[in-house]
Amino acid sequence: MIRAIIIDDEPYCCEALATMLEDYCPEVEILGTYHNSIDGLAAIRQKSPDLVFLDVEMPKMNGFDMLAQLPTVNFEIIFTTSYDQYALKAIRFSAIDYLLKPVDQEELVKAVQKVIQRSQKPIAQQLEILLQKIHNPSTPISKMAMPTMEGLQMIQVNQIISCESDSNYTILHLKDKKRKVVSSTLKEIEELLEEHSFLRVHRCYLVNLNEIEKYMKGEGGFLVMSDGSTVDVSRGKKELLLKKLLPG
Repeated sequence: MIRAIIIDDEPYCCEALATMLEDYCPEVEILGTYHNSIDGLAAIRQKSPDLVFLDVEMPKMNGFDMLAQLPTVNFEIIFTTSYDQYALKAIRFSAIDYLLKPVDQEELVKAVQKVIQRSQKPIAQQLEILLQKIHNPSTPISKMAMPTMEGLQMIQVNQIISCESDSNYTILHLKDKKRKVVSSTLKEIEELLEEHSFLRVHRCYLVNLNEIEKYMKGEGGFLVMSDGSTVDVSRGKKELLLKKLLPG
């Protein structure tokens, strides 16, 4: 059994989530529900849960500030949040799970199943990335957490040369000649990297503009990257690419 607690300042949300867990996630034992961060922190220390469903937006101390109060985080986290562009981007950068309110039954079951299948709890670097992005939302993050076939990987953004779509996965081509297959779509990677010097040049490719060596003319043309690889440019992306590459 997964021993869980729910922390949310709205009692109705706590009750609704607890009912859904009882109905659809029999693997989860609910140790308690708490309606403020102070009680939630005390419950984490006293009950040592395996999983915490944590509301992001709470008065006095939000979910992120609450986590910062803990010397170590040795439990799984699933954030619950209404749509918030900055909070969601920070959570995605850290590769920590989240559920949008109102919580969808299928998404809840998927999130719990991922906890069951995962062998590794959140690591310090994930929380470091999360809190850095939350406290400095306009500052581009130099590192992101990515779920790969081998497990969670911390990847330096400036080490990525290009990203290639592979259905629901993305292949990251790195400067050390390594390739990392991550469990995210190219669109999801594009959204994470929009604050950095990356551009979608084709439906299948996202490139680091700083790693382009040459642009070769053609109907759409193609790029020669710093590792010697070539990347096709679609006709629809050609004009935007040239604007980015040409001075003035």
